[in-house]
Amino acid sequence: MSEQQDLEPMRHSLAHIMATAVTTLWPEAKLGVGPVVENGFYYDIDIPGVTISEDDFKKIEEEMRKVVNRNEPFEKSMKPIDDALVWARDAGQPYKEELLNDLKREGTTLAKELDGAMMGLPAGIGGAAPAHVGVGEVSFYTNGSFTDLCRGPHVESTGKVGAFKLMRVAGAYWRGNEKNPQMQRLYGVAFATKEELNAHLQMLEEAKKRDHRKLGKELDLFVFSDMVGSGLPMFTPRGTVLREELAAFSNQLRKDRGFQSVWTPHMTKKDLYEASGHWAKFGDELFLVTSQETSDQLVLKPMNCPHHTRIFESQPRSYRDMPVRYIETTTDYRDEKSGELGGLSRVRALTQDDSHVFCRPDQIEAEIDGLLSAAQELYATVDMKLRVRLSYRDDSDAYLGDVALWESAQGQLKEAVLKNGLEYFEQDGEAAFYGPKIDFMATDAIGREHQVATVQLDFVQPERFGLEYTSVEGSMERPVMIHCALLGSIERFLSVYIEHTGGNFPIWLAPEQVRLITVNQEEVTVKKAAEIADIAYKHGLRVYVDNDNESVGKKIRSSAKAKVPYTVVIGEREVKDGVISPRLRADIAVMDAQSELHFEQFVQTVVNEAKSRVLKSSL
Repeated sequence: MSEQQDLEPMRHSLAHIMATAVTTLWPEAKLGVGPVVENGFYYDIDIPGVTISEDDFKKIEEEMRKVVNRNEPFEKSMKPIDDALVWARDAGQPYKEELLNDLKREGTTLAKELDGAMMGLPAGIGGAAPAHVGVGEVSFYTNGSFTDLCRGPHVESTGKVGAFKLMRVAGAYWRGNEKNPQMQRLYGVAFATKEELNAHLQMLEEAKKRDHRKLGKELDLFVFSDMVGSGLPMFTPRGTVLREELAAFSNQLRKDRGFQSVWTPHMTKKDLYEASGHWAKFGDELFLVTSQETSDQLVLKPMNCPHHTRIFESQPRSYRDMPVRYIETTTDYRDEKSGELGGLSRVRALTQDDSHVFCRPDQIEAEIDGLLSAAQELYATVDMKLRVRLSYRDDSDAYLGDVALWESAQGQLKEAVLKNGLEYFEQDGEAAFYGPKIDFMATDAIGREHQVATVQLDFVQPERFGLEYTSVEGSMERPVMIHCALLGSIERFLSVYIEHTGGNFPIWLAPEQVRLITVNQEEVTVKKAAEIADIAYKHGLRVYVDNDNESVGKKIRSSAKAKVPYTVVIGEREVKDGVISPRLRADIAVMDAQSELHFEQFVQTVVNEAKSRVLKSSL
């Protein structure tokens, strides 16, 4: 059991304690749902005529502490669904009444939808029950004078919760539907001890400093424009360096393992996604394209795997041809909800370093091994610790394909992870609709975990597209498809990586690797700086010459603010002796003393460091 699961009863109890406090302060409050989330909890609340702000947090927390100090027991009770509806009407809780009516009408289906919210779910509801079975009775929990429709679990009493703090309030549509009323979502964090809470709050302060949106602007990496549209980032020359260097490294790791580049168009007929199953599953997330020349219904492509099946299928394949490996770094488009967009973390134009393997069943193990080693090499290079999540299907009907094939695929993925000695955990319900996944989870510099690379085993797409190859016996066989993206969405990866490094990119990735600062504007000084820059350019380095008419100190501070790895001041001594003493960014330095180097020696050292993708300077 994870730490998050251990703390769930406490955090869920605090959601009830917060609701108790809010309804004490504002008796007219209408309650929605109050689930546990990562590191804490929230409650959706509607208070007619009242907008909660951070100024209200202090009095809400004081009221919560009163409830905690009273140490009220959490007492469970059961009510028939019709009695529960009477309770909701008498209590003036229309959102609870709506949930209860839906549970009465289509209980099992709604129970699954709301399971994460842990609200109003009777014990025993699960995947084994037939769909659309109404619920006969529901559970309630009472602490003191406060009663709430709730599945639980809870701690024994209100006094048995840890340290907590209210964090923010945001707007949220009831049940996530933009057509429904907007409620106020009040968030809190909670931990077992005050020390753990303080550590988390310190991490959040550090996260603010590292926010990729803030650093993206300060370091001139990417921009958004209202004239272009929400969720459509544009990368500056400096930011484009990051994209291209990372994509090139990711692609090279797979080309070294036999992958070949392909290219596919950015739009397609919807027929392709109807065949793949994406249209039925994700049709609402696709951008539709209207043609003035044809009646075909076209869409901007949201993923690349169906296109790659068309390339594979375009000619006869033999067992000797297998495996066939394609790689394509390309932009896909998804019509994400406006409220879910945020910097580079969630965008509408996402670039994937995508790849697909079509192989025989007996080749699965070797292909997965190669991709796992590629992922491990990439994340070791960017200095991020990895573990993997084995993402399996659950018992719902959200997945395509035969259950026996799923079980076989899940077993093969787990075997591959065990063979490679990877730290892992298993989670049902996180698979793609066509197959199970190995999701790489990377931990950043301040302890947050992010899902990044993925390797997916797919028996469904080859079946739906009728893909075949000729076996050694001459029969037609179905290939297996393996999906892999090492960075995933490059935009999302950059949101993680910018915050992981705090903008202090390693030498090989730094948009500006060397800055040359002139002490004055004298011709001999400017000429020497230009000579050094020319040598560096010819060796492929990214160099900027700062010849502004400012003080040397100000120019050095400007270079430090831009987080340039190497800063070199060019003055009389450098011109006369032909040697320099480069200034190193603190995080890449291994020695305090500065080395004196000839220009050519310095340039060659930086070139070697960039090619080797080192994290520290060798100077």
